Amino acid sequence: MRPSILKSLKPDVIVEMLEMAFRLENWDKMIETADILYDCVQCIYQERQYRKAKELPLLLLELERPLVYYYGFSHLMRGMAHQERGQYVESRACIDKYAELGWLEDLGEEGLEVVEEFRFVAQANGYALDLISGRVGVLDAYAEFLRENPEEVLLGLDTIVRAALRHGRDVDDLIAAFAEQTAEFGMYEDEGNLVHYYHYSYHMALYQKRAGRQGEALELVLRALRLAHQSGHDGHFKRSLALFESLREWAAGEQVREVQEILRGGLEEVSDSFPRMLDDNVYDSHSIQH
Repeated sequence: MRPSILKSLKPDVIVEMLEMAFRLENWDKMIETADILYDCVQCIYQERQYRKAKELPLLLLELERPLVYYYGFSHLMRGMAHQERGQYVESRACIDKYAELGWLEDLGEEGLEVVEEFRFVAQANGYALDLISGRVGVLDAYAEFLRENPEEVLLGLDTIVRAALRHGRDVDDLIAAFAEQTAEFGMYEDEGNLVHYYHYSYHMALYQKRAGRQGEALELVLRALRLAHQSGHDGHFKRSLALFESLREWAAGEQVREVQEILRGGLEEVSDSFPRMLDDNVYDSHSIQH
């Protein structure tokens, strides 16, 4: 992409595009957009360094965060997409890049704080990548890391369960050790944690089903269905509904009725939207085509 075009882009808008691609689980789009973000901030940084060297006035840009954040975020999102695609070598290379961002000049106090935050995220994601890629020997070290950083438990346990599913491991004891923390997951209200809670519930349902504990699996997949319905994520809802159907023969009548109620509510939301659309537009003269 030409420098003239890159200079016209707004990093914060690109961040929003990356977050949208992540929510849609569009890994190819994430990689493409992360590259655009990196090129954009690299262009800005080089321009700043040039003006500084020539003792010219610096360009004033309206950025919501320090410039170093956009460097780190581009590598973070690219690494996550590579991990989801099973490209572990590429994902590790991205982690190494945002693990050390202190090379940028003129970071300032706020920038240095961002560098430390990404260094911490790199440590957590390094453990996660090790587990997902089959290096189960780091499990004890990762569990200790989670005990020391309870805010990471939800994401960490989801990673552990996913790795257990992929590599046929039994992690019952470890899950039991974090029972007190998992009991608090239902208290989360922000969108990000609700998405993480959905993934944890869905993967735990798969884990319990594999272990032959259909009752526990049903409770978990029902929770996943509720969370998917609450967030309006069709992909998550369809995935959870398919898992429920695979467990249907063990479901109690009230569980089947609950799923039917969720489905009925979804259908009513769709059908109700049509009259509202008509009511909103029928008397709008600008909407009438002659």
